[in-house]
Amino acid sequence: MTRSHSALLAALPLALAGGLLAVPANADTAPETPAATVLPVPPTEGELRLAKLLKGRVAGKPVACIRSLGNQRMQTIPGTAFVYGAGETIWVQRTANPEQIDDRDALVTNRFTGTQLCRFDVMTTIDRVNGFFTGAVFFEDFVPYTRKGSKGEGEG
Repeated sequence: MTRSHSALLAALPLALAGGLLAVPANADTAPETPAATVLPVPPTEGELRLAKLLKGRVAGKPVACIRSLGNQRMQTIPGTAFVYGAGETIWVQRTANPEQIDDRDALVTNRFTGTQLCRFDVMTTIDRVNGFFTGAVFFEDFVPYTRKGSKGEGEG
């Protein structure tokens, strides 16, 4: 036994006698500790940008695939989402790993069909300057956002 261990063992009876390690007699009726105050997390720059883009729009039922045209507009909101389309309906694609979304990278899609973009398609990101692989993106369902008062959900 080391010297520090023997000193601790020698001090133990004194600590117990002095009440330092004693359990309070009313331990079962002791008042509960107040819950920790949870401070709201401020929205990220990407979330603020997406909120501005979605202002005046209503979310629709999420879908697994959307029609994909070669000239369809796509916006990348770093750390947040990809947004497809323009006009009456836009489609928001949040990913399972939003930290991978970076507008400095190019999104490369390996599709199962030529006319649709689906949550099961394989997406990778490539550095625009050097051309090397920077990550994989795992899509979730596409959520349509249509302008309030709009009659239908066309791909704008």
